[in-house]
Amino acid sequence: MNTEKIESFSVIGITVRTTNENQQAMTDIGALWQQFISEKLLEKIPNKTDTTIYCIYTDYEKDHTQPYTTILGCRVSDTSLVPEGMVAKTFASGTYDKVIVKGNIFQGALAEAWIDIWNSDRNRAYTTDFEVYSEKASNPENAEVDIFIAIA
Repeated sequence: MNTEKIESFSVIGITVRTTNENQQAMTDIGALWQQFISEKLLEKIPNKTDTTIYCIYTDYEKDHTQPYTTILGCRVSDTSLVPEGMVAKTFASGTYDKVIVKGNIFQGALAEAWIDIWNSDRNRAYTTDFEVYSEKASNPENAEVDIFIAIA
């Protein structure tokens, strides 16, 4: 595990408020991904810096056991033009633990990584955590996804 300083960045995407209670997040975030893909939202986000997709967890009420917001979108260079039904948000710079997940996304590789993160003793900040889906994640059955966990 590496610790990295991430500079401030902005995203445009779609959002849902959810909770990990009763596996509600699995349903809500799955539906968010389904909407993102079926409505070809990647193509509709203006001012993208690239085609990397970010799944961001933010606005935590307290910790991972309480409600939080998920944003699915792309980094952008400008947030002045936000398509209808999408949101823009800028995240402050911070220090993050980087966790690299390799494996089959459809068979729970990410879910297992998050369970390990939740059960770890790292000093989480609960500000903004995010997953990065770059070219290395283009094959979901053999993907590499980076997870960044904000630390205090």
